[in-house]
Amino acid sequence: MTRYPFALGLLSWALGLFCVSSAEAADDSAKGVPEAAKVPFYATRFPRTPSAHEMTELGRSMFFDPGLSASGKQACASCHDPKFAYGPPNARAVQLGGSSGTLPGTRAVPSLRYVQNVPAFTEHYTEDDGNDSEDLGPTGGHTWDGRAQSTHDQARLPLFSPVEMANRDAAAVVAKVEKAAYAARFREVFGAPIFDDRELAFRAVLLALETFQQDAAEFYPYDSKYDAWLRRKAELTPQEQRGLALFNDPAKGNCASCHPSAIIRGAFPGFTDFGFVALGVPRNPEIPANRRRGYYDLGLCGPLRTDLRQRADYCGLFRVPSLRNVAARKVFFHNGRFHRLEDAVRFYVLRDVQPERVYPPGAGGRVAKYDDLPAPYRGNVNTEAPFGGKPGGTPALDEAEIADVVAFLETLTDGYRAP
Repeated sequence: MTRYPFALGLLSWALGLFCVSSAEAADDSAKGVPEAAKVPFYATRFPRTPSAHEMTELGRSMFFDPGLSASGKQACASCHDPKFAYGPPNARAVQLGGSSGTLPGTRAVPSLRYVQNVPAFTEHYTEDDGNDSEDLGPTGGHTWDGRAQSTHDQARLPLFSPVEMANRDAAAVVAKVEKAAYAARFREVFGAPIFDDRELAFRAVLLALETFQQDAAEFYPYDSKYDAWLRRKAELTPQEQRGLALFNDPAKGNCASCHPSAIIRGAFPGFTDFGFVALGVPRNPEIPANRRRGYYDLGLCGPLRTDLRQRADYCGLFRVPSLRNVAARKVFFHNGRFHRLEDAVRFYVLRDVQPERVYPPGAGGRVAKYDDLPAPYRGNVNTEAPFGGKPGGTPALDEAEIADVVAFLETLTDGYRAP
C-alpha cells in the first residue's frame, strides 16, 4: 500500500484562502463562544498577519525552550533532539517528564521528521490513484495511535500530558510564553495585543510550532545516501543493493508493503504508508506502566485514544512509522522493546518460526507469544511475510540477509555527504 497525500491546511492559511461568514460569527456570538474559538484553526485572524519565516523562527525558539514545561526542565527538543533526527536522544524505552521531570511515559518517542504528509486520521482510507473502491482501513493521524489530526494538534498533546510537559491548561502555556525571552518578538509577530486573548495567543503558539515543523531543511531534507542514489548522484554498495532488493521482495523482507521505497508520482518516498498494523511486539519490562497487572497499551483502541475503545478489531494496532533515520534511533517499535536495529529486523523473521528467541517463557515453560496483547485481540496480529510459518521453520531472512537489510536502512540517514 502506498499513500502520498499532501496536507494543505498550513499553506492555505498562509495564502489567506479561508474566510468566516458573518452568519457563522453571529451564531457563535450568540452561543458565547470565545472569539478565537469561533472559526476553524487555520482561519484564525491575528492582530497582525505573520509571515511563515517569522513563525518558523518563533516556533524554533519555543521548541527549544524548557520554560514551557511545568518542571521548567523539559523542552520539545528534550525528547525530539535534532541531533537524532528529532527523535529521542538516549536509549530509554520511554522518556521522563511531568511536573517533577521524573515521571516515565508509556510509549517510545517517535521522530518528528518526514511527517509533513501524514493525512488526517480516517477509518476508511482510499488512495488518490483513480481507484477509490479499495478501502485500506484506518490510516493517518499523528502519534502512535493517530489521535492528533494535524501537526498543531500533535504539538498540543505533550504540552498538557501529565507525563510530559504537564501544563494545567492553555492559559498556563500562554503565561509562560508571556514571560519568556522571546515574548516581545511574539508580540511583534502576531500583534501587540496578542496576549489580551489567551485562546488566541495559544493558537498562535500552536501555529508557530507547527510552522517550524514544516521547515524543509530541518524536518524533511531528503538528503540521505538513498536520496542521492535516487538522484543518481551516489552508488549503493553491493551489500546495500542486496539489502534494498530484500527490502522490496514480497517473498523475503516484504518491508516495502508498508514502507514504500519507490518514487511515486514524482515524490520521494517517506517509507511509510501511514496505515496501522498489529505486530505482536513483546512486552517491554523497562516501561514502569507494564508492571501494573492488567495494563496493556492497545494503540488504536486505547488507553490514550478513547474514541475507538469499542473497536476490538483495532486493538494492538499502531501507526506505521517512517523508516527514514531509523538507524539513528536507539529504541524501536512503540514500546522501545529493542535497542539494536538488527534485533528489530530479526524480530520480524523470528516471531513465528522461532518464537522462543523473541518471547519470554510463560506458564509451564511454554513460550508466552504475544505477551503484550490480551488473548481476545491476538487475531488482529499481522501474519503477512516476513511473518508466518510454523515453529521450527526457516526464517524469511538469514543472518547475512538481515545484515544486508540493516546496511540498506543505514542509507536512509539524513546528512549524507559524498566522499
